[in-house]
Amino acid sequence: MAAVQYTEDNIKSLDWKEHIRLRPGMYIGKLGNGSSYDDGIYVLLKEVIDNSIDEYVMGHGRQIEIKVDDGKVIVRDYGRGIPLGKVVDVVSKINTGGKYDSKAFKKSVGLNGVGLKAVNALSTNFTVTAFRDGKAKKAEFSQGVLIKESKQTKTKESNGTLIEYIPDDSVFKNYKHRNEFIINQLWNYAYLNAGLKLKFNKETLYSKNGLKDLLERKSNMDTVRYPIIHIKDEDIEVALTHGQQYGEEYYSFVNGQNTTQGGTHLAAFREGIVKTVRDFFGKNYDAKDIQTAIIGAISVRVEEPVFESQTKTKLGSLNVAPEGQSIRGFIVDFLKKHLDNFLHKNKAVAEAMQKRIQQSEKERKEIAGIKKLANKRAKTANIHNKKLRDCRIHFNDGPRKTKEEDRLETTIFITEGDSASGSITKARNVQTQAVFSLRGKPLNSFGQTKKVVYENEELNLLQHALNIEDGLEGLRFNQVVIATDADVDGMHIRLLLLTFFLQFFPDLVREGHLYILETPLFRVRDKKDTHYCYSEKEKQAAIKKLRGKAEITRFKGLGEISPNEFGGFIGEDIRLEPVIFNENLKIADILSYYMGKNSMDRQKFIIDNLKVEIDGLEDAGVMDLEKEELEA
Repeated sequence: MAAVQYTEDNIKSLDWKEHIRLRPGMYIGKLGNGSSYDDGIYVLLKEVIDNSIDEYVMGHGRQIEIKVDDGKVIVRDYGRGIPLGKVVDVVSKINTGGKYDSKAFKKSVGLNGVGLKAVNALSTNFTVTAFRDGKAKKAEFSQGVLIKESKQTKTKESNGTLIEYIPDDSVFKNYKHRNEFIINQLWNYAYLNAGLKLKFNKETLYSKNGLKDLLERKSNMDTVRYPIIHIKDEDIEVALTHGQQYGEEYYSFVNGQNTTQGGTHLAAFREGIVKTVRDFFGKNYDAKDIQTAIIGAISVRVEEPVFESQTKTKLGSLNVAPEGQSIRGFIVDFLKKHLDNFLHKNKAVAEAMQKRIQQSEKERKEIAGIKKLANKRAKTANIHNKKLRDCRIHFNDGPRKTKEEDRLETTIFITEGDSASGSITKARNVQTQAVFSLRGKPLNSFGQTKKVVYENEELNLLQHALNIEDGLEGLRFNQVVIATDADVDGMHIRLLLLTFFLQFFPDLVREGHLYILETPLFRVRDKKDTHYCYSEKEKQAAIKKLRGKAEITRFKGLGEISPNEFGGFIGEDIRLEPVIFNENLKIADILSYYMGKNSMDRQKFIIDNLKVEIDGLEDAGVMDLEKEELEA
């Protein structure tokens, strides 16, 4: 083997835009196509809005307007506006910005001067316009390269900044903005900045009571055990209650940044609640019994926060709170004082909290023995029965100590039957994709207690494979994908799995980890071309394109698709439909409607929608035989 030469020619210098485009993950995390709430296109939007929010926090501008249409994003704020002489520098020179001056932006989330530059470099078109004291300045870029810079002009526009951009589709392949994710992102801004108006397309988002409003929107208020406890001070705000759900549900923020992976402040919040509750009731309750079914939110503001990544999703440990305290000490002391005072003043709330803790204690003790036996059985089954075909990022007995960026790439496909799991197993990327094979239809867990999860072998093995017995902190895979056949049995298995996750692990859905794999229903081909079609409409278009001279194959099971073909459906062009949690809907009501005892309402729904489907097929010119199959 020839020796690798190492000379001056091997040393290269990249300018800022080249480096961002070469290593975008360093600046915005994963890329994605918009099917996950933390995909890159939403990080770009966040980076733009963060600057507008900082203006509001500093007392400038009470409204931000956001529009998203056909991939183009427009953000207009009414802050002070970028100083006109620095408009180009602020969006195109790395480590340039006003946030290095702590007097101007004392507790800002963006202090490194990278955000807008990343948006600029990763957009095919990027335009910035600053309005300031009756004058305007505009600059246009493409992939970070300055295309046009206007001179200062007079304007009647109010002070502020207008950013317009189109994400680069060569970086964010097949991307699509999903309004549900954007609205959720904007609501968080509204909760954290009470009094701020956010206008998204035609909808106005506004919060008066901060984190209290957040919990009211996120929770089923009919099932919470006591009114939301809402406490705030100059640099901290918390809200909490207990519900009926399994597990814990938290929303954490630092300087307005949604820290989806928690960090020091969230750990201190959980610890402070446990310490305060134990002291108040004078009993050493198990921490899990106190934390089970908690719905909580915390927001803190600190100077120069230290995050564990550029995307700022997890607060590090080297942060200092007001008056030189550690973040942990500041939050724990705050709760020991103010939460304790609240419980003393609100006896009914304290009693309801204690009853919920005692209920959790009782349930934990009832399933302790079953859980121990079930976990032992699960470990044996996973290894010897090969229910789980793991990916190489993980060891067989748990997550490898790896970079968070690696874990974000992991996916597990949940499928049924040997033929389907065999096709996926042969076609998958063994480095990052795992396969879990179900045996037959899983149990309908609607209305069951958590005890059934450990007594039912399939459900127990599934939760063990995901490592979520004690909550999502141990989740081994970032994307949990339900991959079932596109027939009646496959749809039924999908519903049963959705029921299981919604009933026992709703936070898996809430935090955007659950997906449905879309696989083609038809293959339309002639001697030269092959088209894979995911709907009747796509099939008809393919037939028309091939001028009717086509061989049509209807895939009714995943096992019918060869591994070679399957590789294209779970590779770079994978189609995943996210299971999005709509807080306006009540889980108990949804599960009762779809998975409870038969009702006239559900029967009417099925008949009405089947009629619509059949009429649609008739309009599309589908053969009578296919309609007869549907009617049957």
